[in-house]
Amino acid sequence: MAVKPILDNAQSVTYYMNDLISIIIPVYNHADALERARASIAKQSYANIEVIVVDDGSDVPVTVDADGMTVVRQENAGAPAARNKGFALSKGAFVIFWDADITAEAEMLEKMHHVLQLHPEAAYAYSNFCFGERKMPAKVFDIEALKITNYITSTSLIRRESVIPWDETLHRFQDWDVWLTMAEQGSKGIWIPEYLFTIEPRGHGGISTWLPSFAYKPPWRWFPGIHKQVIAYEKARSVIEKKHSL
Repeated sequence: MAVKPILDNAQSVTYYMNDLISIIIPVYNHADALERARASIAKQSYANIEVIVVDDGSDVPVTVDADGMTVVRQENAGAPAARNKGFALSKGAFVIFWDADITAEAEMLEKMHHVLQLHPEAAYAYSNFCFGERKMPAKVFDIEALKITNYITSTSLIRRESVIPWDETLHRFQDWDVWLTMAEQGSKGIWIPEYLFTIEPRGHGGISTWLPSFAYKPPWRWFPGIHKQVIAYEKARSVIEKKHSL
């Protein structure tokens, strides 16, 4: 079921604003993007948060001049390892993995948390997002649709007891693997049909090298500059398909 939360100003917010939310940010060599993410977090209407930045071996060690933010450094091991380290250090009843290239609407955390309070059967809440200027809609949670393609990003608010380790052997589709694994364990998500955050295109991997669907079909898939990306995509997808018997 999809929900669109409407926060009633007359409603007491204390019953859903007391839980600590842990924001875990893996970062590697993108201090400028991290600063924009930090500014976005500072504007969140949900105030009871802790922020854990995991510097994944950046060339220049990450520093953050902000109260309430913890920075830890590890040797470069990839985003999944950084997320796992951040989670191990966190204390929140709810957790969100917030990449350094993400800026969010001021009420994102409040809306996601409120929805989970209204829907105790859901393990996590997710939303639509923008990739630069391009709108990327999600959809109502459906396990069969999820087996075909991922429509849920890592920037989703998860109940702590439902969080699972990120697979540190994966270089792509890490979030898809997490949602499939959680679904196999019986966990479900709930969709907020609003555009609550934006991913900044950087062109270095993951969704930042997003290609339109036609690029994977002949003759486009054979074009120089596209073919290597298509092959890498298909190879990484086959790893997930094999792991989850899709």
